[in-house]
Amino acid sequence: MKAKMIINKDFEIDKVDPRIYGSFVEHLGRCVYEGIYEPGHKTANAQGFRGDVKALVKELNTTIIRYPGGNFVSGYNWEDGIGPKALRPKRLDLAWKTMETNAVGLHEFVTWAKETNIEINMAVNLGTRGVEAARNIVEYCNHPSGSYWSDLRIKNGAKEPFKIKTWCLGNEMDGPWQIGAKTAEEYGRIAAEAAKAMKWTDESIELVACGSSSSQMPTFASWEATILEHTYEYILQNWRSPFPRCFFFDFCVLFVRMIPNIPFIKREVYRFLTTLFSFYIITDGCHASDKVIHIYRLCQVAF
Repeated sequence: MKAKMIINKDFEIDKVDPRIYGSFVEHLGRCVYEGIYEPGHKTANAQGFRGDVKALVKELNTTIIRYPGGNFVSGYNWEDGIGPKALRPKRLDLAWKTMETNAVGLHEFVTWAKETNIEINMAVNLGTRGVEAARNIVEYCNHPSGSYWSDLRIKNGAKEPFKIKTWCLGNEMDGPWQIGAKTAEEYGRIAAEAAKAMKWTDESIELVACGSSSSQMPTFASWEATILEHTYEYILQNWRSPFPRCFFFDFCVLFVRMIPNIPFIKREVYRFLTTLFSFYIITDGCHASDKVIHIYRLCQVAF
């Protein structure tokens, strides 16, 4: 028996979302400090961002970057990274056992992303924080003016809203390594309530929920079913399942085959859900001028 493949440009099913070609920046190791940001470096601009790293990122044609984490986000107070740098607090980062200076915060990263022509996927802290902090950062970033948080953004130097479209509801919340780790029921509830408040603040945003951290997690599959039960109406076509350091195609097929057996999806067969599988590679021992420290790819599987 011979295998046969027919390729025809007219057999188009749908357009590929450009966000599939995404990447990842976390306050981890030398990714931010001495990575994209290093005042005093020979290629650094006036804001301290390295030109050589920026050139490498542009070469990748990255479309979207998730920020600020990662495990880091589950203990992060986004308010620490706004306002005058001299007044920003230094915090212990429990995720990576370091001291966070907050020299790079929201405004700095938005500026860097604009300069590299990259969209931001902003992650919110659903580990140590919750609904209020999540809706407040949306208001700060996206509301034009006239409210407390939008006016504070203007006071901090950004008259125009950041207009961040894509938002991630926490990170790897099923993992015991995560600050504020949760059961599927706990995460599903807080993710749904945060999503509701965030969408009420800016109905144009798109939300991404956390799937299992890996196929080896004891709650794999049941986690996805529970989270989708709670968040489906808010995340719609956005679903992210993170895989640290590895990705297996057979797992991808397993997950996609499992989804139609979830009862509430059967009830809504005419609605489409896009599954975004992701992984990242950390290049240890490499200087940022040689290699981009974090590469974050998304493999899209539609059904």
